[in-house]
Amino acid sequence: MKKDFSKMTGAEKSAYLLLCLGEETTAEVFKELKDEEIRWISSYMRNVDHVPADLARQVVDHYRKTQMDYAGLFVDGGEFINNAISSTGDPKRVESLLEDLNSEFDGKPLETISMMEPRMVADLLKNEHPQTIALILSTQKADHTGNVLEYLPEDLRSDVVYRIARIEKVSPEVIHQIEEALQREIGGFVKKDQHHVGGVDKVVEILTRMEKGLEQEILSGIEDVDADTAEVIRNSLVTFEDLHRIDNRGMQKILREIQNDTLTLALKTAPENIREKIYENISERAAEMVAEDLEALGPVKLSDVERAQQGIVKVALRLEEEGQLVLPGKGQETLV
Repeated sequence: MKKDFSKMTGAEKSAYLLLCLGEETTAEVFKELKDEEIRWISSYMRNVDHVPADLARQVVDHYRKTQMDYAGLFVDGGEFINNAISSTGDPKRVESLLEDLNSEFDGKPLETISMMEPRMVADLLKNEHPQTIALILSTQKADHTGNVLEYLPEDLRSDVVYRIARIEKVSPEVIHQIEEALQREIGGFVKKDQHHVGGVDKVVEILTRMEKGLEQEILSGIEDVDADTAEVIRNSLVTFEDLHRIDNRGMQKILREIQNDTLTLALKTAPENIREKIYENISERAAEMVAEDLEALGPVKLSDVERAQQGIVKVALRLEEEGQLVLPGKGQETLV
């Protein structure tokens, strides 16, 4: 389909101009742009495989005010934009931009939502059906979704998060219906297969990026509707491997409630940093006994090991609810 230059948006014209000017020039331009501007322009670049000569001339004439006779350009839009972003310099910025560009939800729909202020998104969605809100927010990055949830009415948050947890795949038809309903406000592109957009892992990412305390409020609301799902989410918020980041005082409180046989079984598949954390928070004699029991422990079922580990995590979660310690959330680097 031939592009009508007069109907192209500014971002789309910028995308075609940069494709004409090449990767090095694009990299230099990107250094001066805001991240949301790069994402917006990149969304047009990524699907381009040919820039017709007449369009190239129109774009160049419009922006550079010169008479330049460009030939048509054949490009790999995906490779082009990856190379351009990779050349912008700041490694963290490059990683963030490429993560957005090359995410699992390739060409994700509703891209504009990701660039809107969270309060604006909440205002846009608050009157929609909770399932529609859940579908839309499940396509967004976890931190953005968490920020949007904070502006939704309190009674709506838990319902939306619960529905996100129950999502596994969404058909293109459903995404298309959502896009059509919100076409004037938001847009995007639909990939022609099933999309992984929700689930418990998504909810864990969202909750660990929200303000401290809100996650328990949301989980309590989910528990009223589906106690099993709430428990799965709680257990996923902190894994056995996360416990190595608890401070020593908190670890000691946990270990006081754990029997040696449970501890030994839990350590059967534990990484070295967990073992060291536990050994340094029990007496030297107790550490020696557990190490000896562990060495003498024969083959065991993986399910039994996981059950023992989950039992320790449950103790930790209970102690946190009682205010006796602070647990690291999944994906968090430090305790506060």
